[in-house]
Amino acid sequence: MTLPAFRHFDLTTLSAADRYKLVTNVVVPRPIAWVSTLGEGGHVNLAPFSYFGLMGSDPAVVAFGPGDRADGTPKDTALHIGPGGEFTVSLVSADLAPLMNATATDFPQGMAEPDTLGVPLAPGITVRVPRVAASPAALECREVQTVLIGRTRVILGEVLGLHLRADALLDEARMYVDTAALDLVGRMGGRGTYTRTRDTFTLDRVSYAAWQRAQEDSAGR
Repeated sequence: MTLPAFRHFDLTTLSAADRYKLVTNVVVPRPIAWVSTLGEGGHVNLAPFSYFGLMGSDPAVVAFGPGDRADGTPKDTALHIGPGGEFTVSLVSADLAPLMNATATDFPQGMAEPDTLGVPLAPGITVRVPRVAASPAALECREVQTVLIGRTRVILGEVLGLHLRADALLDEARMYVDTAALDLVGRMGGRGTYTRTRDTFTLDRVSYAAWQRAQEDSAGR
């Protein structure tokens, strides 16, 4: 088999802008954390982040990376959460993508996106922070650790509660979810490009015993 040509990049020598262009275009698709937090006076801040993922399930832990403003100060989301703070991650369906994108606008600090853009909210149950009411699924979280590596901030949060749209629950007793019904979107590349999650395929996991049998069958031919 002839291998294709490759180009190696030393990320430690590149500018932040060049690193961003490279890594965001190859680590895809990325789910979107539409994070709501409570600011001073109880106003709700709502902002999307595509540096986001599920890190485990025992307990359930999510991680996301809210960056800094151009002047180097933390964005409102990170300021509001702080040590042990609560936040809610609303997942983004295709019909909500334009509204999610609008909440990424760099509004002045303290200007509440849900009020400004008319985003309906629903109250939290295990946390005080509300969720986006129309989101098909939302995770209620509490910060357990924040890691700073240079200018990269990663907030780890334990998921304490889950809201799930009822029609996406196939079998509540067995916790079966119709993931396709959520119609979630993810980020592709850098600015402005997204993907849907309906184009899926299935690969069954192969046990070691099954793999051995396949090798024996192949050798016997």
